[in-house]
Amino acid sequence: MAAHNRPNYWWSLFTMKCPRCRKGPMFVSKNPWNLRTTLKMPEKCPECGQPYKLEVGFWYGTGYVSYVLTVAFSIFSFIAWWLIIGISVNDDRFFAWIIVNAVLMILLQPWFMRLSRVIYLKFFVSYDPDYKNTQVRTFDYETGGYYDPQNPEIKK
Repeated sequence: MAAHNRPNYWWSLFTMKCPRCRKGPMFVSKNPWNLRTTLKMPEKCPECGQPYKLEVGFWYGTGYVSYVLTVAFSIFSFIAWWLIIGISVNDDRFFAWIIVNAVLMILLQPWFMRLSRVIYLKFFVSYDPDYKNTQVRTFDYETGGYYDPQNPEIKK
């Protein structure tokens, strides 16, 4: 596949597409602020068949990614506030930034949660231009490498 036909990395990240094919949607609903469906995902990518949940408890790691995203957002908003409005403890500008930043982080939290899932999955599943002819990425629990109480001879 030519480089000009390759879906853009950043566009697929912010539009929340599958990291393997960069075409299939990762979430059932496009609207992250519909709180009933914010984190609802199909089992597999409708385009390439990549499973989104690679192992039991896989999405727990997104808490770390979400933390980094919100800290980076706070640093960015602080610098923007400092350059545009200025920071001073002699008046209420610093405290106004804290309030504005907190409100923005609360409003953007559903989007941050989704974005953290997309970024976290991209750590484990890379882009495959030949995704139609290659196997999907899986972890050991599907091959029996994990301990199964029903089958004690299989151990980790």
